[in-house]
Amino acid sequence: MILVAVVGDSISAGSPLWDPDPAVRARIPRPDERSQWQYWAALADPRLQFRTSAVYGQRTDEIAARLDDALLRGAAALVVQGGINDVVQSRPVKDAAADLAAMVDRGRRAGLPVAVPDLLPWNNGDDRAAREILRLNELIRALPADLLPFHDTLADPDAPQRMREGLSDDGDHPSVEGHRRLGERAFRLPES
Repeated sequence: MILVAVVGDSISAGSPLWDPDPAVRARIPRPDERSQWQYWAALADPRLQFRTSAVYGQRTDEIAARLDDALLRGAAALVVQGGINDVVQSRPVKDAAADLAAMVDRGRRAGLPVAVPDLLPWNNGDDRAAREILRLNELIRALPADLLPFHDTLADPDAPQRMREGLSDDGDHPSVEGHRRLGERAFRLPES
């Protein structure tokens, strides 16, 4: 087995139909474990096992506070996901990028290869948010980590600031089909 530690926000949690926290999951009317990209990545590569710490609504500074030795212990790789809540809450993208860079550095210093997904399009966002997502994605691409191309995997080619029809049920998060595409097409085990 290859243990992959994942830290992130509601995208990695599997919202709105899943959450790694059993207490949160108990409040979901009909939880569906397929509503997480990790589920589909593990089906595609049965060697993979994911340990996910992801909290709905958290910014990158809050995610960074959860990146501790317990999460990294025993992991063979790290995925650091976040940034959309920084955009939603109008936090400067340079600050979000700095938080992501610090988490990548911590993972690399722990001897782990690290991957960072770029931000998904946000169907419920406005023009300001779309510009900030593009800017933060540019900064994410410059990080010393493997890029997981989440944005382009779900973007509508005719309107790249939006997820393609059927790939989001609520305009904020991927649908089960969206998560399937992320897990099968966009995820790859980090090497650097």
